[in-house]
Amino acid sequence: MSVERVEHGFAPVFDENSRVLILGTMPSPKSREAGFYYMHPQNRFWRTLSAVLEEPFPLTADERRQLCLRCGVSLWDVLASCDIDGASDSSIRNAVPNDIRGLLAECPIKAVFTTGKKAHELYRRFFPDLIADVCLPSTSPANRAVSDDDLLKEYSVIKEVIK
Repeated sequence: MSVERVEHGFAPVFDENSRVLILGTMPSPKSREAGFYYMHPQNRFWRTLSAVLEEPFPLTADERRQLCLRCGVSLWDVLASCDIDGASDSSIRNAVPNDIRGLLAECPIKAVFTTGKKAHELYRRFFPDLIADVCLPSTSPANRAVSDDDLLKEYSVIKEVIK
């Protein structure tokens, strides 16, 4: 692959009952192709989130959206656009943030979680005055240093907030 300018391409998932905001950096090529979050088949996000929330594993984008809304979880990405090589967060350049401030004004978010170090770094850079985030491990297939059990332990903090 080579570095290309990428636009986010789809809306955040949220409603007036969202209490948790989970932010990635930018959708992967597979997610952009599918038009929804964490759609690479080897990404562990949906297995982890559904297990933590004690919900059936959602197969389709619509089931995934409904799981989030039913459980008070909103999803978005820190970036609206950037230059990126495939799905490599380390290659991100010329980043432009999404309007996270506007989203937070529309729903009663109690906690912000970022999925991975780059999302954490970008959120802190662009939004230092907003709700402090909790940096969770990336669920990307590239991050095999974190076991499935460790992901479940780390992500369980989400359930504590939405109880």
